[in-house]
Amino acid sequence: MKFDNAEIITAMVTPFDEEGKVSYERLEKLIDHLLNSGTKGLLVSGTTGEAPTLTKSEKIELIKKTVEFVNGRVPVIAGTGSNNTAQTIEFTNEVAEINGVDAALVVVPYYNKPDQRGMIAHFTAVADACSLPIIIYNIPGRTGVTMEVSTIATLAKNKNIIGIKDCTGNVNLSRIVAATPDNFLTYTGEDADALAAKTVGAKGVISVAAHLYGDKIEKMYNFVEQGKYKEAGSIMRELTPKMAAIFSAPSPSPVKAILNYKGIEVGGCRLPILGLSSSQFKQLVNILNI
Repeated sequence: MKFDNAEIITAMVTPFDEEGKVSYERLEKLIDHLLNSGTKGLLVSGTTGEAPTLTKSEKIELIKKTVEFVNGRVPVIAGTGSNNTAQTIEFTNEVAEINGVDAALVVVPYYNKPDQRGMIAHFTAVADACSLPIIIYNIPGRTGVTMEVSTIATLAKNKNIIGIKDCTGNVNLSRIVAATPDNFLTYTGEDADALAAKTVGAKGVISVAAHLYGDKIEKMYNFVEQGKYKEAGSIMRELTPKMAAIFSAPSPSPVKAILNYKGIEVGGCRLPILGLSSSQFKQLVNILNI
């Protein structure tokens, strides 16, 4: 299975040039950096990739270039979800035509606020109409509604729904793992839960912090596999305040600022996300100790 070793998936930022256009030269360099520092899979055109500010044509080209640069080295997931079921199906099927995309990340519909029946109907319609495997994205802080564990368990029975990115905390992660098949891919979408997710049997983390600390997360997961929980916990304690700092301002502004500072040029953010103020940047650098 393509995701067998994909314990650390980076929710990749979208690099822009100085004029605010997508930079494919910077994208290639960013991908090489990530794959050389612990990343085992990539999520392109997601929240961290500022997908809401990308046009449809930009998304398609960004996904095409990503799979070209990855060249089969790791699995690639593309964000294709929206709060319009028909539109989600149409776009997911268009993305499915891009050779090298391994799965689609489809968010729980936002703004509409469907109930559990509506969520089941939405994801079933998408999964049944699309050839690309579906990973559910459950993030109540952005959608306004929470997908319940029982709903996830129901959807996990659909052969084309292969996993979930869940942002409801480690208690729910444990319940999801218990309620779904062994081959169902459960990922936390919260960096702060990276260690807890692994210890309760989840696959791993879809991470923003892996832009900067992928090698440390990889080392931490290796310690877990070796039964060295004390050593794994030590790494997590070191990373926890740094992970919090990466979200001290609207994402992906902080992580982009540090990548640029470290010489991995990714440009700024598109409105409505602003770059860090000088005081925010100084505080971030101090916390990260770089």
